[in-house]
Order: sequence, then C-alpha cells, then structure tokens
Amino acid sequence: MDQHSVVSLWNQFKVKHPTVTDDYQAWAFGYGKEVADDLSDLVVKGIKTATASNYALYEVENEPLPKVGDYSVILDGDGKAVAIIETTSVEICPFDEVTAAHAFLEGEGDRSLAYWRDVHETFFKQELEEINQTFHDKISVVCERFVRVF
Repeated sequence: MDQHSVVSLWNQFKVKHPTVTDDYQAWAFGYGKEVADDLSDLVVKGIKTATASNYALYEVENEPLPKVGDYSVILDGDGKAVAIIETTSVEICPFDEVTAAHAFLEGEGDRSLAYWRDVHETFFKQELEEINQTFHDKISVVCERFVRVF
C-alpha cells in the first residue's frame, strides 16, 4: 500500500469535510493487480456502488463487519489511493439470495446475476479453501452498498 497516497487523498477529503474524523480503512477489491485496477476504476467512474464479501472471513479474522457511515480509501492494483467511499447499507444474506439488483450495482462484467454468481463463486471458493472451509450456496455474504464521496 502506498501510505503516502492514502494519507494525501484522505487529507484532501478532510479539507472539504473538516468534521470527519480519521476513522477509515484503506483496501483494494479482489485478488491481484488487474482485478484491483478494474474494480477501482469502476468506483472512480461511478459505476460500481456495491460490493460483496465472504462473511466467514470476518469471523476467522475477528474483524468487525462494515457498517453504515464507514469510510474506505479505495486502492488500485499498485496500492495507490484512487477514491474514498462511504458505506450506505450493509445486509447479510445467503449466496443464493443475493439479488440481481445488487449484482447490477457491483458494476462488473455484464452486470447480470449470472455473471456475479460465476465470478463470486470462484472468488469465494478460493477464500474458503484458504481457511479450510467449503463453498456452498448458503454461505453468508456481506452485501455492502456505498457512494463515492471523493
């Protein structure tokens, strides 16, 4: 992560929003440079306004779930800060109940539910394998919506 770019972007944001505290996370979407670049670009363009994550990882890593009002600095594939988002909703549902509307808001591929399921099943299988768990259609998925604020 390019810490200098993260701090610089956050400080620019704070100039316009002086009441905001320094409570934020910096992260990139997916695994690998290409995916992080593609998805961060969709955020910058305003196309990607949602994401989904594997609930099991929050439990295993003992990390808090995202919540409404959270700020995140989004990184590209080189770890450079490219945008700031604010979480607007968080819902947890089984994989097979993620909606077509959510898939569309994720902005990936043809924005269809079929595309979303295909890509995320592969992604979640890889994550679950790393923690010795098995994918199934009822795994809990954290569906997060956000707005790009900077």
